[in-house]
Amino acid sequence: MHTERNFEHLIPDAPELIHDFLVNEKDASCKRNAFMMLIHADQDRALDYLSTCIDQVQTFGDILQLVIVELIYKVCHANPSERARFIRCIYNLLQSSSPAVKYEAAGTLVTLSSAPTAIKAAAQCYIDLIIKESDNNVKLIVLDRLIELKEHPAHERVLQDLVMDILRVLSTPDLEVRKKTLQLALDLVSSRNVEELVIVLKKEVIKTNNVSEHEDTDKYRQLLVRTLHSCSVRFPDMAANVIPVLMEFLSDNNEAAAADVLEFVREAIQRFDNLRMLIVEKMLEVFHAIKSVKIYRGALWILGEYCSTKEDIQSVMTEIRRSLGEIPIVESEIKKEAGELKPEEEITVGPVQKLVTEMGTYATQSALSSSRPTKKEEDRPPLRGFLLDGDFFVAASLATTLTKIALRYVALVQEKKKQNSFVAEAMLLMATILHLGKSSLPKKPITDDDVDRISLCLKVLSECSPLMNDIFNKECRQSLSHMLSAKLEEEKLSQKKESEKRNVTVQPDDPISFMQLTAKNEMNCKEDQFQLSLLAAMGNTQRKEAADPLASKLNKVTQLTGFSDPVYAEAYVHVNQYDIVLDVLVVNQTSDTLQNCTLELATLGDLKLVEKPSPLTLAPHDFANIKANVKVASTENGIIFGNIVYDVSGAASDRNCVVLSDIHIDIMDYIQPATCTDAEFRQMWAEFEWENKVTVNTNMIDLNDYLQHILKSTNMKCLTPEKALSGYCGFMAANLYARSIFGEDALANVSIEKPIHQGPDAAVTGHIRIRAKSQGMALSLGDKINLSQKKTSI
Repeated sequence: MHTERNFEHLIPDAPELIHDFLVNEKDASCKRNAFMMLIHADQDRALDYLSTCIDQVQTFGDILQLVIVELIYKVCHANPSERARFIRCIYNLLQSSSPAVKYEAAGTLVTLSSAPTAIKAAAQCYIDLIIKESDNNVKLIVLDRLIELKEHPAHERVLQDLVMDILRVLSTPDLEVRKKTLQLALDLVSSRNVEELVIVLKKEVIKTNNVSEHEDTDKYRQLLVRTLHSCSVRFPDMAANVIPVLMEFLSDNNEAAAADVLEFVREAIQRFDNLRMLIVEKMLEVFHAIKSVKIYRGALWILGEYCSTKEDIQSVMTEIRRSLGEIPIVESEIKKEAGELKPEEEITVGPVQKLVTEMGTYATQSALSSSRPTKKEEDRPPLRGFLLDGDFFVAASLATTLTKIALRYVALVQEKKKQNSFVAEAMLLMATILHLGKSSLPKKPITDDDVDRISLCLKVLSECSPLMNDIFNKECRQSLSHMLSAKLEEEKLSQKKESEKRNVTVQPDDPISFMQLTAKNEMNCKEDQFQLSLLAAMGNTQRKEAADPLASKLNKVTQLTGFSDPVYAEAYVHVNQYDIVLDVLVVNQTSDTLQNCTLELATLGDLKLVEKPSPLTLAPHDFANIKANVKVASTENGIIFGNIVYDVSGAASDRNCVVLSDIHIDIMDYIQPATCTDAEFRQMWAEFEWENKVTVNTNMIDLNDYLQHILKSTNMKCLTPEKALSGYCGFMAANLYARSIFGEDALANVSIEKPIHQGPDAAVTGHIRIRAKSQGMALSLGDKINLSQKKTSI
């Protein structure tokens, strides 16, 4: 068997012969094979031939097309003047039937050219791949490429013209894909395309109503509402089109989506004076259909705060009376109960008596409670149902709303009789609610706080002092205005930081960075793009490693067998987003030939071996590399284990086996810092069913240092503002949040203190509570924290 050099020596004109064969041959498969040979024999001749048959490149096979893309990429980087010669070939490969070829061609095109037409073609190719590919992992990877394109200031304008094409990705049912798509569209929206974007999003919102209830449908609707909210805030002209559609969802069963709509409506009615009449009108239309008590309270506040005309105030009072039902509530409920009973079961309302239980505590019982039958709650008006369920916080909100509209009505109407009549009606409603709360009809009695609030409102209406009038009708709105202003300033500051990150300025006296001498965290756009791409392909993605990127591969080598075993093995473990590549070095340390040497692997956790490695033959003291791919499906600690089996040539014994050490997969490769609102954090904290409580065990003596150590160890982000953590008081509480690349959420609450009575050198104590949707993620994060704590305790 001859090497390539010997082959060239025997046939010096082989490349020329192959070239002539290519020119004259008609059969496509023969031409493909000959062209592959020509690439290996003489790249220059292969490129010369390629430049004459660019239009035929789509007829080549998938493997050959990938080779051509790689070849053009290398040649154009080595010699930039060749770009114009082969750029059309890359354009043609964008139309390939192979998704892999299209993906590589698009990436190469972006690297070779920054022309708007090239960026647009590559982006269109990425979008088509996302829509046509069924694998969600592929969709997420290609979406990341689109997001990277957007980060470049020169490319952003090109992508803005493709917003409507990007929105086609919303047809994918996966929530994480939809979330990334909506965020990308929101980043690219401009005054030129915001109207079309809003139309598409409104259609998507309406579609979610017609879909059968699914776990992700509600979350998708919530994402759409937030995106429309952001569009309306950035482009106020769109708010009038969005509000009528969204306000229909106030009566939705999904409280999270309705709460987002309510927050949006509250912000819109405060910021846009011209929309107040429209919002109040729509709110009055949907008010009676609201099912959630939390949304009902918010709607009451908005109506009480922004109804400014006599007609609107009267309409609010009518809706409240309609939602409350017949009053007085206690008497009407007793009559209904008595009417539903048989004559012999006639009840008399006896006095409430206190009974002593067996444990010595008092139990309150009413004569009505024992004989009253169950009543269908849906027959009651909504507000009446909330009150009878014992939720009297909504009664306190109602009292505040009644006070506001009554004071405003007194200022608008001059007739004393009408003033007294309206105020008396408002006071009657509050009094009947107080009476209900003190009775035994509700499931839970009214709290003292709610009694105090309603009593205060009654006193304010009875006195009608100018000071109380200002507090109820001016100060509340000013508080909302201050809160929205602070929120807007925070958003502007974060956008400014993002824009500063993207605007890279290079000064004439900036130092030149050499790849081998630069730490990873110092890299920027000045390095050779080919070197960066090569490092990314080798697995050196921009992560937390700050060491020499070219040497960091040594840190990922795991020894699998002992040095005295007949077969020595070690593995380079590379975690690349959604899969793990194992490059196993197998060394025959014996003087025998090992036949059918096979690497047998198995996995524990949410890992899946893609293919079984092929057996091979090892000569005495020979070595070989075996590669294996493992798919990752979720974020949890995984273990890869197995053995190497082989036959010794000439031996009659059974197969020999060498057991390998376990390879532990670190979940930190999948967890990334993320942000969420306080409301989302509280909601997820209540929903997630898995909790892992970790006891703090460290020798650190500073609270803030310990918090920073935990953040670094777990890749989580601290949601608690720096202002809240500044200063020193002996204890600290902070909320942490992170998301995995699979879209899984991880929450943590750090509650730590420094025992002052033990002296200044006392170690930090406390607990860390971790919550996640899956058990694996909660346990894995807890293990990671425990492991990092042990390291600090040495």
